[in-house]
Amino acid sequence: MLCLMLPLQATAQETAQGGVNRAEYRLATGDTIYVRVYGEDDLTMRLAVPSNGSVDYAFVGKIQLAGKTIDDLEQEITRRLKGDYLVDPRVSVSMAEFRNFYIQGEVARRGGFAWQPGLTVRTAISLAGGLKQRASGSKWYIVPEGGTEKDRRKVSEDDIVNPGDTLIIEQSFF
Repeated sequence: MLCLMLPLQATAQETAQGGVNRAEYRLATGDTIYVRVYGEDDLTMRLAVPSNGSVDYAFVGKIQLAGKTIDDLEQEITRRLKGDYLVDPRVSVSMAEFRNFYIQGEVARRGGFAWQPGLTVRTAISLAGGLKQRASGSKWYIVPEGGTEKDRRKVSEDDIVNPGDTLIIEQSFF
């Protein structure tokens, strides 16, 4: 029983230590999850969220991943496995990899980078190799995932960057 509880305790600790809130974080294309069904090695697997948002999962069939929380998936997989396939399934879903965030403008390396919980603008700029000489020290903006130019908001170095966000560092004219 203790072995079954350790992964759940580790997940709770991850959230308490600046990790992702399992009940709020919504999965999207680019995320990868790890599903573990205790005592059922054939049902334990790593799943990437595809562009259509759903995957086929053994004994469950098609399951929608995109838009769901980790807790939602854990409950749904448990519910769908219970009864016909397993008497009392013990399912754990955790994040294996998060989707990228993006950075454009006056940084050494533009592009997509692996997101991590607690990522700030300062850390994102460091991951991109730092600011270029002509970078503005204050004209920094974030466009949230799925947003447009009108959703762009000004940020400072301590603001949080979320998965899928695009950070824009503008050029200084002086």
